[in-house]
Amino acid sequence: MTSAPVPEPAPGGEGRDRSLRPRFDSDDFFGAQPASTAALPDPAPLLENLTRCVIEVLAGARDLEQLARWVSDDVYRHLLKRVVLSSRARQVKGQKATRPSFAIGSTSICEPRDGVVEAVVIVRNRVRTRAVAIRLEGLDSRWRATAINVL
Repeated sequence: MTSAPVPEPAPGGEGRDRSLRPRFDSDDFFGAQPASTAALPDPAPLLENLTRCVIEVLAGARDLEQLARWVSDDVYRHLLKRVVLSSRARQVKGQKATRPSFAIGSTSICEPRDGVVEAVVIVRNRVRTRAVAIRLEGLDSRWRATAINVL
């Protein structure tokens, strides 16, 4: 039985194998980089448009992939579950997907810290009024939704 060769310690390395230690953390350079609120555009138009799109996606009138650029992976998965559930509910009731008729009401925006905006957008239609809660974070020099809840 032969044994595998043991690596020689590098000179001045005190026996440590340098190949096992990363030189840098790749997320520091290639991960999402936070952005300051001052470096980002006004979030109000995005909040209203994102709310409009989310309501249309849940109604089946818009494709969820159209929002992929503006939402995080977790939000996308959450919305995908909601889309499947609302689609099944429409099938059971025998309803077709139609473009919803609604109006965007007031928008309340707060900034808990630099580069983060939390907002509630009121949506009204003939049947009921709903609230859409959205958290935007400044990542890679643009706003990205990291939480969306339709109440």
